[in-house]
Amino acid sequence: MLSAMKRVFYSVFLFTGFLFLAQSCTEEQDFDQIDDLSITPTLASGLFYFESDEATINSAGGLTTFYSQEVNFDAFNEQYVAERLIEGVITYEIDNTTSKELRIFIDFLDEAGQPLDREVFTIEAGPSDTVVREVVYGPDGKPIDILANTSSLRVTANNLGDGSSVSSAEDPKIIFRSGAQFVFRLK
Repeated sequence: MLSAMKRVFYSVFLFTGFLFLAQSCTEEQDFDQIDDLSITPTLASGLFYFESDEATINSAGGLTTFYSQEVNFDAFNEQYVAERLIEGVITYEIDNTTSKELRIFIDFLDEAGQPLDREVFTIEAGPSDTVVREVVYGPDGKPIDILANTSSLRVTANNLGDGSSVSSAEDPKIIFRSGAQFVFRLK
């Protein structure tokens, strides 16, 4: 009989402990916390790259365009993405070891081919230091709508010098590269 009472006592004790444990581990959940969540990922990407050697520039002649290309830029062609773009920074890097003074134009074009913005680079004859320019779009820079509505980029490079001089540098060329970082608000 004592053993049956012990079993009942232990069972009641175990059951009571289980109830206290179950009650103490539960808390009312607040699923409205998602409303306070702010997600702002940053996307980094290369935009375009071109290089041209001095022989190609000379063959185009003096005071002429030696490079022109339109680059597709559909990064924000989805309205959902374009509407959530907060800011962007485009970084341009230019190395010129040619004997030419050069001018490079970057035109931001909409779907109809109409210009939205233009960046102009006048590069002194080389060899020169690397030219780095960062252009900010968004609250602290140019209007963000420029990036959101850009469909393509047109890159044009002009030789402002003659068509015969040759740099003393080994393998003289112009190298132009660009990259970008974009910040989005997902919520």
